[in-house]
Amino acid sequence: MNPFMGQLTTIRKYIHQRPEISGLEENTAIFLLKEFKKLNSSQIIESIGGHGFLVVFDSGKEGDSLLFRSELDGLPIYETSDIAYKSIYNGKGHQCGHDGHMAILLGLGNILSKKPIKSGKVSLLFQPAEETGDGADLVIHDHKFSALHFDEVFALHNLPGFEMGNIVVKENAFTAAVKSVVFQLHGKTAHAAEPENGVNPSLAVADILQKLESLNHNYPKQDDFKLVTIVHVKIGDQAYGVSAGEAEIHLTFRCWTNEQLNVFEKDILKVLASISIQHHLDTEHHFLQTFYANENSKESVDVVRNAANHLAFKTIENDVPFKWGEDFGYFTKKYKGCLFGLGSGVNQSALHHPNYDFPDELIPFGVQIFKEIINLRLK
Repeated sequence: MNPFMGQLTTIRKYIHQRPEISGLEENTAIFLLKEFKKLNSSQIIESIGGHGFLVVFDSGKEGDSLLFRSELDGLPIYETSDIAYKSIYNGKGHQCGHDGHMAILLGLGNILSKKPIKSGKVSLLFQPAEETGDGADLVIHDHKFSALHFDEVFALHNLPGFEMGNIVVKENAFTAAVKSVVFQLHGKTAHAAEPENGVNPSLAVADILQKLESLNHNYPKQDDFKLVTIVHVKIGDQAYGVSAGEAEIHLTFRCWTNEQLNVFEKDILKVLASISIQHHLDTEHHFLQTFYANENSKESVDVVRNAANHLAFKTIENDVPFKWGEDFGYFTKKYKGCLFGLGSGVNQSALHHPNYDFPDELIPFGVQIFKEIINLRLK
């Protein structure tokens, strides 16, 4: 193995073994910062949007400013694999492959340190809290970041189910717009023998679930795709002498575009309002984990296509967006850019599966495609 890639593999496994979940990535950031401080960068800006940080390579000459992003966080998940570098923290794991993304960006930084760019500027962002949809928003609104200028932004995500090293691209929406919401329904408790003296929300919950299901149009190949997924329901307590008076419904909903999501949100809230009135309930709701659709610009996608072609990497043109959310959409909403996929193997476990492990042989593919994008954009 190339000693340079061997070092990145060792680092990737070290990070894999010590995952930190969204918003709590302090030690991961400290470890990576130590590695970057060994390199010849122009500037390092720490504590962006939490534990995020930015490493800047500035030629000092005129040219575009490019941003490349990696995530810092792991998942609240129990790893089931038996690898030697399995997570040492029960209930925390890197089953989305962010450990590999970090290694790729560190490898890119190493190359930029040894072979400085001749024009423009390249910034490497290590972003916290991608999994919750909070991190990109926090970074973008951090004054240390918002004061900076970027002409174009890029990120990749490893994709099981595609051949190793294949580049997966799509113009316009690459991933879905996704939002999560919690409904709280307030009725009135009563003795279980006399439910008529209370207001039990259980029938309202049943009506809401059925009505939300009727709103779905789960046909990804159609432009009007929309999907509500119920993730948690709670009615009352395990008190068998009490007719329930409270209920809570947690759900996610998604569409292909941010505009469609806004319309879908209104339809969902109408369901809650009408059924709660019918059942004499007081209700409230709050949103969380918002992911904007990643709207890839054609120009940026073309850069990725050309970079893949120069490297003789196979390019896959995706027909429809991916149904999952990715908070890089906050960046493509503000800047011209592209999120693309990097195939991690046809027979790999799915992302977020408890035994998924980012394949180390994918690291050089990621480093090379990012480096070639820089070569093309900064001539």
